[in-house]
Amino acid sequence: MKQRTIILFVFIFSTILIAFILKQFENEKPKVVVVLKELNNNQFWNIVKEGAEKGFRDFGIDGKVIAPSNEYNFDEQEKILKDILKENPDVLIVSLIEASKISILKEFDKNNIPVLLIDTDIPWENKTSYIGTNNLELGLQGGALLATKLQPGDKVALITGEESNPELRARIKGAKTNLENVEIKIATHKTIANDAEQAKGVMETILNDHPDVKGVYATSDVLALSAIEIIEKNGFNIPVVGTDGLTEMIELIEEGTLSSTVAQNPYDMGYLSVEAALRVVKGEYIERNINSGVDIIIQGNATQRLDFTRRIIGMKHN
Repeated sequence: MKQRTIILFVFIFSTILIAFILKQFENEKPKVVVVLKELNNNQFWNIVKEGAEKGFRDFGIDGKVIAPSNEYNFDEQEKILKDILKENPDVLIVSLIEASKISILKEFDKNNIPVLLIDTDIPWENKTSYIGTNNLELGLQGGALLATKLQPGDKVALITGEESNPELRARIKGAKTNLENVEIKIATHKTIANDAEQAKGVMETILNDHPDVKGVYATSDVLALSAIEIIEKNGFNIPVVGTDGLTEMIELIEEGTLSSTVAQNPYDMGYLSVEAALRVVKGEYIERNINSGVDIIIQGNATQRLDFTRRIIGMKHN
């Protein structure tokens, strides 16, 4: 009788313990880390961050977003990634600064940590998915939009980042394709860092060397806004098309200085990447490429877009 009581007690205790452990696993939130290229004073990446953090809240995820001090500091980003590897998260979401240096991502793969790429795609067979803009589509739409403001035979200038970057290379290819399709000529193509001061100097040079340029295509809004500043300073009236949809660009459309531009959807990038991470944790199928879309911004939708962006990043109306 005593032995039966002990056996019953052990059985009940074991059942309660197993139920408790299972409950703990049920209550444990998936751990997801998002590593971006930059956050300091960078509106685009901060909007991505806000989208990801909304995803953390909506999907019950234990997540965090971190980044190096600037978008050119790969060594710092690599150190961040090595530290995260030790934390053993359930999923890594990353926008790698140098797309060719994937050895650190291979370490995550070896440790069975799925890697989702955001904003910047990499030709790496072991990535789980890419979430972001179709950059060829972005360039095609930017080139087409600029072409609508010009006539066949007109000349344009391209101010772009380095073509060694696959995402920028796709944007440049798309823009050139649609400009050349309607016989718009590329008078000059300047490649520089994504730096406002450099872009201003380059735009000054373009106006001096090619005063007959009738339009400018830029692979980022930082470059586009600098070009606009110099164009206005020199008394020219030249359309400029950017790519990001930063508030400063949209404000120029709202006030009538610009007629239109193309814009990525960084908030959607962040949100969709976290949603995809949850599906990975659950063992569900996710697409190899998740397109966050491209928008055309005109006066008719500029105010709506501005209100949305300002609300996300906590900006105040002037």
